[in-house]
Amino acid sequence: MGRTGCCYRGAERLASPPRVPRLRPLLVLLLALCYGAHRGHCQVATPQCRIHKCTTDFVSLTSHLTPALDGFDVEFCKALRSYSACTQRTSKSCRGNLVFHSAVLGISDLMTQRNCSRDGPTSSTHPEMQSEPCNYHSRTQHAHTHPHTHTHTPPGYLFCGLFGDPHLRTFKDSFQTCKVEGAWPLIDNDYLSVQVTNVPVVTGSSATATNKITIIFKPFEECTEQRVYQAVTDDLPAAFVDGTVSSGAPDHNVNGNNGDSTGKALWISEHSPGRHVELHASYIGVTVIVRQLGRYLTLAVRIPEEMAHAYDATQDLQLCLNGCPTSERIDRGGHLPLPLPHTALGLQLQQPHGQGQSSHTHSHTAPYSAPHGFSMEGARARCREQLEVQDIYFHSCVFDLLTTGDANFTAAAFSALKDMESLHPHRERWTIYPPSSAHTSQPITWLLLLTLCALG
Repeated sequence: MGRTGCCYRGAERLASPPRVPRLRPLLVLLLALCYGAHRGHCQVATPQCRIHKCTTDFVSLTSHLTPALDGFDVEFCKALRSYSACTQRTSKSCRGNLVFHSAVLGISDLMTQRNCSRDGPTSSTHPEMQSEPCNYHSRTQHAHTHPHTHTHTPPGYLFCGLFGDPHLRTFKDSFQTCKVEGAWPLIDNDYLSVQVTNVPVVTGSSATATNKITIIFKPFEECTEQRVYQAVTDDLPAAFVDGTVSSGAPDHNVNGNNGDSTGKALWISEHSPGRHVELHASYIGVTVIVRQLGRYLTLAVRIPEEMAHAYDATQDLQLCLNGCPTSERIDRGGHLPLPLPHTALGLQLQQPHGQGQSSHTHSHTAPYSAPHGFSMEGARARCREQLEVQDIYFHSCVFDLLTTGDANFTAAAFSALKDMESLHPHRERWTIYPPSSAHTSQPITWLLLLTLCALG
């Protein structure tokens, strides 16, 4: 029989009578797997059902065994106990799966035949490298290590951030300024959902800021039940909505949680009460930073690429993945196509009530001048206090001060920059400059255009 689809390399060895003559139940299971693959429909209900991985590991552990070897019964029983433990860990996500239930029955029959006790030592496919099922780093290191060289291919990670009025940095490092008033999904995949709610910050302006963040960690095998975290302005809790601060049995991954002493699969750490919390989901390799600065919230997320792309066609509206819809963009790739000369724009912003301006001009500048007293130079000076490099974070800071007059947005831009530096996996892509900054005479013009577009 061919080795396609779900049929495992090494399965044919278990069908060899001279080696292990009484493996009929397992052979039936493996034949069923191959038959399902041949017909084009493997019996795996969800991506989380890991029965195929359990069976592959069992084949790997027993393919070299023969009854003539000393200690055959001991090693075979250890492999069966490992197989049984693996099926127990994935039982929740394999309900109703034919292959899973066949494997459970086959294991029970084999343990009876070989007089194996239910309790006792187990085997490992790589004794020198134990895989922790509720730790993403451990699982991927185990799965991506080349068997002959033992070299590890690290998984890829993506970053997304949201702050200010609001400014979005997508998984592709596209930097956008958007309206997106109301509730919008940033991330929505099979493992994680992140939704933000944005409200207007200034009357008459299209600029908004985030006052609510909802994060849903979806159930994953035996590692965690569903947990929901929600933060709103002036309520940045250090617990999930059910009052818990962690999830997952400690004995699942006590050796690999990157600094978490409890060994939980999911936990919250509070760095500054009411101002800064971090959520760590070691079972899916996700870190989320939530802050409150002034009246509004900021968000930064690091997620493995394979997790970020685990979604279907009904989940395609994700701002982190695809950016803001065109109709919701305040910027246009860093440029705003306003039919006004650059010098006139500067005059309107710095002297909104100057002589010689038409009533049409006043209708755009009045909302800008009412809520604050920052001039262009004043805003730039304030932002320079914390942001030395005049990159996109600096320009976003100036834009936010001109739009709102709220100095807290300076701290928001600075914190967003630091969170990006702590979570973004590619240092060479940290710094982004607005397109116009390639022409040194135009960086201020970019900000003026962006601000006018928001206020208009």
